[in-house]
Amino acid sequence: MTLYFLDLLGTAVFAATGAMVAARRKLDLFGALVLAFVTAVGGGTIRDAILGSTPVFWINDPTYIEVICLATALTILGRRWWHSTRYVILVTDALGLGVFTVIGVEKALSFNVSPLPAVIMGVLTGAGGGLIRDVFAGRVPMVLRHEIYATAAIAGGLLYVLTMNFGLSREFVVICCASVVFGLRLLAIYSNFSLPRVSGP
Repeated sequence: MTLYFLDLLGTAVFAATGAMVAARRKLDLFGALVLAFVTAVGGGTIRDAILGSTPVFWINDPTYIEVICLATALTILGRRWWHSTRYVILVTDALGLGVFTVIGVEKALSFNVSPLPAVIMGVLTGAGGGLIRDVFAGRVPMVLRHEIYATAAIAGGLLYVLTMNFGLSREFVVICCASVVFGLRLLAIYSNFSLPRVSGP
């Protein structure tokens, strides 16, 4: 139940970031719904297709679509409160990244995927939707910017697969690992923390 609640929370959060980007790009309502949808379920859809989990999760459970529509509507209605700061999108996206990374790892492991590929599935779940959103919106994807993004997801995913056999409660591990991703991403946002850049001669 905890993981399902976090999944819906992550769906709402990522849908909100998609709607925020649409508002910044001055798209219409349909454009906002498209960006919200691909951000919220894009990564998970690709993950399920790779794992052979079909029909994909949002087809089996229409609650995800309802959450996306509600989050989009609330975001658009409340845009005057968040529009003044660019950090709202970044922080909200960081929360979604943490939640979806752990969910992606968890689902891959449930399909008996070995730990390292499961971490990759977690990164894909967390970063895939945002990548599609940014491409659709004509922006440089967050995953390719100099602040750590995919690296934060990798760290959270690795922590999950390393601690899952320690006898800790599942809910505790999920929340801790998602918090690690969220915290690393916030560190990158507010402290300009990043990996060393590769430069030529």
